[in-house]
Amino acid sequence: MDAATQAWSEFNVAMLGGLAALVGLLIVAMSVNVKDILDAPHLPARAAAAIATLTLALIVCALGLVPAQPLWLYGAEVAIGAVIAAVFAFHAVRAVYLNTLAPRGTRTPKSAAIIAPVAAYAAGSVLLVIGSTAGLAWLGAGAILAVVSGVTFAWVVLIEILR
Repeated sequence: MDAATQAWSEFNVAMLGGLAALVGLLIVAMSVNVKDILDAPHLPARAAAAIATLTLALIVCALGLVPAQPLWLYGAEVAIGAVIAAVFAFHAVRAVYLNTLAPRGTRTPKSAAIIAPVAAYAAGSVLLVIGSTAGLAWLGAGAILAVVSGVTFAWVVLIEILR
């Protein structure tokens, strides 16, 4: 671990614990409401995107703790994860826009909440690959945005779906 990633190690350790708890909460919430989620045409894709984004955040934080890993390699690993998560995110955004029951004004904020963490990880990965330690801050932002996105979806699963 070089000095730049060492400075982020406490952040990564703290995020790993918080993200693991959030992923557990989301999976329990989805399992309790799995029938309702599957019955709503727009929710399975959003559930998959939430899990993919939070899993990406977990993996990125864990990879940030790998000793002696070059920044470019860390960036390449994050880029691969961001591409995979982006597939789920874009599928979820498509589902959001195809949901004719949702008020028009809610589609863009829902889509932004889905895309923002993945975009932050993508930006951070590119910066790390080209050797800029500023990419680490983008990865930190991605982790925080993943938590916001995950909590938002957990709220939908726990509260909104039961209305």
